[in-house]
Amino acid sequence: MSSTWTSRSVGRLGGALYDAAVEREWLARPAGRALWGTDTRLLFDSIRTLGDLPDGSAVLDIPCGGGLAFRGLREGQQVRYVAADISPDMLVRARRRASARGREGVEFAEADIERMPFSDGEFDLCLCFNGLHCLPDPAAAVREIARCLAPGGRLIGDTVVRGAGLRQDMAIGAFRRAGLFGPGGTADDLHHWLTDARLRVDRLQPSGALVYFTATRD
Repeated sequence: MSSTWTSRSVGRLGGALYDAAVEREWLARPAGRALWGTDTRLLFDSIRTLGDLPDGSAVLDIPCGGGLAFRGLREGQQVRYVAADISPDMLVRARRRASARGREGVEFAEADIERMPFSDGEFDLCLCFNGLHCLPDPAAAVREIARCLAPGGRLIGDTVVRGAGLRQDMAIGAFRRAGLFGPGGTADDLHHWLTDARLRVDRLQPSGALVYFTATRD
């Protein structure tokens, strides 16, 4: 498999810069607007839905990056939380963030999103933020996520898509040439990836060059 996803290709410096920007909501908002024309409040609203999960739920966060989504867990929430990433460097960052937030129960796994070491139907929720556009085969990744979801389980995420505007498409092209992005797709492609994986699309909300989505395994 190509190494084009998360910080294996971005490298330590790039991963650190991305992590620092996205972790700070006040900084992520102007940066997201300037680069992608997106309202990153939609990202943080998606993350906050984690707090609605009942105790005993199982969550898979892939690619977890530096642990951005940990902020969505409510105090005292008793869930199984697996943070997975192909990048050891990002997992180091995620471990530090979990410790800083007092989330000592988080499990960590170095995992390839196209061939995950998890059982069929193991999770009630999968989070996939800012990852699909980095992958060599996003459709295969969505199918693998669907495999790991229990019936009624949800996938919540976002991804950069082509077709939002010339400026954003030029930025996507530049990131692809730098080896930071994979082939990606359009909003229509994303819809097909989800439905081809037998997921029911509940939400597909474009905002600039990002689409925020929720889908359910029937």
